[in-house]
Amino acid sequence: MTVDPTSSLGADVCEEDAPQCDTCSEPIVNKPTHRVITWIEDNTTKTSHFCDDVCLSPEATSE
Repeated sequence: MTVDPTSSLGADVCEEDAPQCDTCSEPIVNKPTHRVITWIEDNTTKTSHFCDDVCLSPEATSE
């Protein structure tokens, strides 16, 4: 199952189906701090998910 990154991730999404944080690899389930970056690459929409602003920060993503 693919989770729509624009939907709210509530209790109805289990850890196996939830997106994982691109920094720490934790499943993102029902986190109001969830951040998503979306961009177009080769005519395809790409997304990166992050637990919160700390995982999204340049310091965290450059490690």
